Amino acid sequence: MADFIKHPVVSLPDRDPDPVIPADRLVFTDDEKGRIAEWIGRYPTADGAIMRALWMAQEKFGWLPPEVIRLTADAVGIPYARAFGVATFYTQYYKKEMGRHVLDVCTCFSCQVCGGYDMLHHLEKKLGISKGQTTADGQFSIQEVECLGACGSAPVLQVTNGPYVFSLTEEKLDALVDALREGKIPDFTSVTLPQDQDEFGGNRRTDAPATAASPAPPVSATIR
Repeated sequence: MADFIKHPVVSLPDRDPDPVIPADRLVFTDDEKGRIAEWIGRYPTADGAIMRALWMAQEKFGWLPPEVIRLTADAVGIPYARAFGVATFYTQYYKKEMGRHVLDVCTCFSCQVCGGYDMLHHLEKKLGISKGQTTADGQFSIQEVECLGACGSAPVLQVTNGPYVFSLTEEKLDALVDALREGKIPDFTSVTLPQDQDEFGGNRRTDAPATAASPAPPVSATIR
């Protein structure tokens, strides 16, 4: 354990750097405090509300520097270390300032063999940055992430913790980037399963305005 602390596999974030959010902005409104109190009331213990509270904090401040994590921990009534552990475990919580559009490219096994790394490298080349970086104009950040839970439509990426883009190709990535530059966020699309075609008329999601049939998965150009 001591050796891991001295030589971690990945860089450990600084728990107490100088704050970046001005003190006069580092507050929750009465409405936000009320929402946190409501979430706490839904769980046997207060710490059950920390994920939703951190999510709200990220939407408010744009990302989660340590002072925001501490503010959220205090509002929920749990130790800072526990909230810090949650925030740093999930890639969906941003521990640094990100671009306006965060592109999470899955490279887990199914996406990998279907071209996930091909798509990641194409995106890096198109935007002129590497994974973990943000474009100079602040428009795009790229992240390599683990399974997004849509293996049947691999390769897949997620746009800023929101809609997925399925069955990626280089052409589809180019069109996505161009659309995002114009401020057009892709709509939620329900990808149907073969057994849905007859039983559910092609769509088991009644709230999905758009559907797409699940195509045959591609094969990576670089992994055989």
